[in-house]
Amino acid sequence: MTASHTLANIGRKMTMLRRARTGENDVDPSPKDPEYHMTDAASPAPIESALLNEAAGGTIRHGYFTRAGGVSEGIYRGLNVGLGSHDERGNVEENRRRVAAWFDLPVERLATVHQVHSPDVVTIGRHYNGDRPQADAMVTATPGIALGVLAADCGPILFADPQNRVIGAAHAGWKGALTGVLENTIDAMVVLGADRNNIVACLGPSISQANYEVGPEFVERFLAYDPAYERYFIPSPSAGHAMFDLQGLTVRRLKDAGVRAESLGICTYPDSERFFSYRRTTHKKEPDYGRQISAISIRET
Repeated sequence: MTASHTLANIGRKMTMLRRARTGENDVDPSPKDPEYHMTDAASPAPIESALLNEAAGGTIRHGYFTRAGGVSEGIYRGLNVGLGSHDERGNVEENRRRVAAWFDLPVERLATVHQVHSPDVVTIGRHYNGDRPQADAMVTATPGIALGVLAADCGPILFADPQNRVIGAAHAGWKGALTGVLENTIDAMVVLGADRNNIVACLGPSISQANYEVGPEFVERFLAYDPAYERYFIPSPSAGHAMFDLQGLTVRRLKDAGVRAESLGICTYPDSERFFSYRRTTHKKEPDYGRQISAISIRET
């Protein structure tokens, strides 16, 4: 089946849905300038998952951090933790220190990787020395280390097996989700002693289907992998294009891998007050963008 045929099929199936969609779900190809009215909080106040909190009790702490509580300015204003951005290095380092402090940890115990949209996972142990290997997920059974993944539309997923005290964090855009970073993270947790049946996972703020427009070649790539993935596309207002449900695909793959999973259901694209967004930055033709962090840690006893 070709992408064009698939888009036609989707169009026939979804006509009524498109007519029912409200303006808030439409893609804005030229978003307005963001207004930075963020409160200059002294410390971050991340979003938390009810599923993770219920499962973890007091053994594991996690947070999906927003832009609030940071020191960066201008287009990076707030809690930009992206070492790969062109933000002032000192500001990024202070923001990372604030994230670690929220976990009551020194910044040296905040582990991140050099994300490359891969399916690769690294295991972080008690001798972690600050290295940032190329990978897109981490797992650990070591208390007192926070695993952090960065995102600005891609999906940050935090994992926990509280009974066996094993955690994970993964960065999954379309490529990572399609090539197995989620499943590989779960497998790596099992190697450390986790029980798949005990693992819970939550997808944090990421771009939603309402704002993720793709071309026919993108659709074709997914159908070549699995024709059933047609379900993750609906027609775009632009002829020949489709809207992609990365959040839906991510949660489905997590569940198919045998873990309990949920999504916070928060979109990064329209909310410039709380989130950085690569796609929003691209549409606005801004020179660069910040990254928010999502992190998880086993409490020290």
